[in-house]
Amino acid sequence: MQKMYGENIMDYYDRDYYERGLETGKSNYQNYRWIPELTIPMAMAIIDHLEIKYGQTILDWGCAKGYLVKAFRWLNRKAWGVDVSRYAVENCDPEIQTFCRRFDFIFDLSKFSNFPVKFDFCIAKDVFEHMRKVILEETLENLKTDKLFVIIPFGKDGRYFSPPNNLDKSHIICEDLTWWMKFFTENRWNVTEFITQLNGIKDHHPLNSHGFFTMERM
Repeated sequence: MQKMYGENIMDYYDRDYYERGLETGKSNYQNYRWIPELTIPMAMAIIDHLEIKYGQTILDWGCAKGYLVKAFRWLNRKAWGVDVSRYAVENCDPEIQTFCRRFDFIFDLSKFSNFPVKFDFCIAKDVFEHMRKVILEETLENLKTDKLFVIIPFGKDGRYFSPPNNLDKSHIICEDLTWWMKFFTENRWNVTEFITQLNGIKDHHPLNSHGFFTMERM
């Protein structure tokens, strides 16, 4: 797996990454846009799976253009998002632009006046594999939540089990279930539930190619 952190990671996730990823070889994204028939069922699947109630707060860690935040809010959940990409946040969906902010991996929400001090849930979908281990360890320690839901692609020997995941050059961690379980435990997160399939999310990927982790802070 290519290590591309020699350049500024915030600059890597630019227009080419989101709009022309296949053409430029940067990612498997192409014309990244709001697709309600996909994102709303995904948000509802997460709400049902985690039993997120009305009035509870959600942080989408790695929100990109904020489409999942938008879907949660359409479904009457209080959601916010953060992302490292300047391009994605600056081109965030106008409807939820005030609820999404850019950050530099240092988790300090105090500068965001309309963000809660702490969240009931944090969701990180297809994010942790992009992060260097040392930064991910710091993130897990400093997240302002005690409940975490993570979706991660699995791999081995530098190749992901689902072929599209091998197209993204910003993927850093390519490991299997055993590695991730150990990593979360070492960083004081208890996996309360693990599944490899959740209807409405990644249905087109091979079975067992992704992990869906529900966790609580130890």
